[in-house]
Formats: sequence, structure tokens, C-alpha cells
Amino acid sequence: MIDIGTVRALYRYPVKSMRGESVATARLRWQGIDGDRQYAFYRAANTSRFPWLTGREVSAMVTYEARYLDPENTRRSKVQVTGPDGVARDVGAPGLRDELSAAAGEEVRLLQLGRGTFDAMPVSVVSTATGALLDRICGRAVDLRRFRPNIVLDLAATGAGEADFLDGALVFGDGEAAPRLRLNERIERCAMITLDPDSAAKDVSIMRRVVEALDNLVGVYCAIEAIGAIAVGDRVRLVRPA
Repeated sequence: MIDIGTVRALYRYPVKSMRGESVATARLRWQGIDGDRQYAFYRAANTSRFPWLTGREVSAMVTYEARYLDPENTRRSKVQVTGPDGVARDVGAPGLRDELSAAAGEEVRLLQLGRGTFDAMPVSVVSTATGALLDRICGRAVDLRRFRPNIVLDLAATGAGEADFLDGALVFGDGEAAPRLRLNERIERCAMITLDPDSAAKDVSIMRRVVEALDNLVGVYCAIEAIGAIAVGDRVRLVRPA
């Protein structure tokens, strides 16, 4: 087991495709980060494998800020959503549902799913090294929030990015029963990365650069091997695959 860096930032997304919460600590459960993507709006008439309403259909969704009013008890906490107009409502408020339905041009409903409404796997990791690489290939600063990670790693001491450790396991903190993630596969990106996380303004050049320079792969999906609490500043160690 070798030291490779520290945790730079942690995020969870109470409502799928809405703005995430930056948190100082996050509890890693078998389903993923506690409270992550526990709610989602879906298109009522859509019977496909992906019925969710996301920023791909309504770009302004990324500017709606969702947060738990009781952050220590996300399973029972109310979720408050503040729209781009500054109005705060409960996630289940009919007015919010109607507003999103109007924007989508079809009926939208709300679903709460304790295991999380993930596209593929429950935890995503990206590093500041990848952020620096994105800055270079795009010719300007690129906000990592575009990629909606759960964990941002500072791996500066290694000169590596998260994808360099594929198939290895990350161990967080110093305890004997430390939380642990297996780095499984790189993440294929979609049009969500073209949306500015603050304004929802679309910049397709970012997608084009990511496709051309990185084969459209940024960040890594992870599987949970051991649960526990992760905190910003925690040291991160690597267990290499056998």
C-alpha cells in the first residue's frame, strides 16, 4: 500500500442533474455516497431504459441547487431546491414539477430511490491532474464540476491521474477499517460536460476537445469494497492489483 495523495473535494447530488452539494465529509455506503442522486425527475411517458430528465433535455436543470435540510440524515431529510430565480421549494412541490414539465415540453414526475439513480456505477473519481490536462487541451480553465464527480483527488506528488491506477483500490484515511474503492473503468462522457455549472451556457468546444484528445474518457467509475466516512484532506493510499 503506497501513499498517492489526498482528497481535494467531495460532492453529492441530491437530485439527479441538479447542482451538487460540496461537503466536508461523506459517508460511503454500499449503494454509493450517502444521499447521492436519491431523487430524480423522469419523463412520465418515456418507457426506455433512461427515462430521467437531465440537463441534456433541460439545460437549466444544472442551475437548480438541491440540498438536504438535515445533512446528517439524508434518508429522511427534506430536500430544498432553489431555482435560478432564487425561489426555494421542497423537491416535491407541485410548482417545481410543473415548471420542469413546461421546460421539458412533456409531463415530468419525481421519484425517490434510496439506492441512487446512477447512469452506470455509484461513485466517480477525478483528479486535479486531469483538471490540469483539461485546462491545457481546452486552452483555458475548465471547471471540474462540469464532470459531476463525487471525489476529487489531489495526486500532485505522483505526477499521475486517476486512470493510471485502474484496477487498483483506493484506501481513504488512516483507520484499520478504512473506506475503500476499486477503480473499475474510465467514464465515457456526454453532452452534460458542455454545460456551465453556474449559468448552463453551452460550450460544445469542450466536448470536441475531450473527444479529440482523450477519446471522450474523463474520470473513473468505482465500486465499493469497504464502507466508511471520507473527509476532505484525508490521505489516499493505493493497493495495486495482484
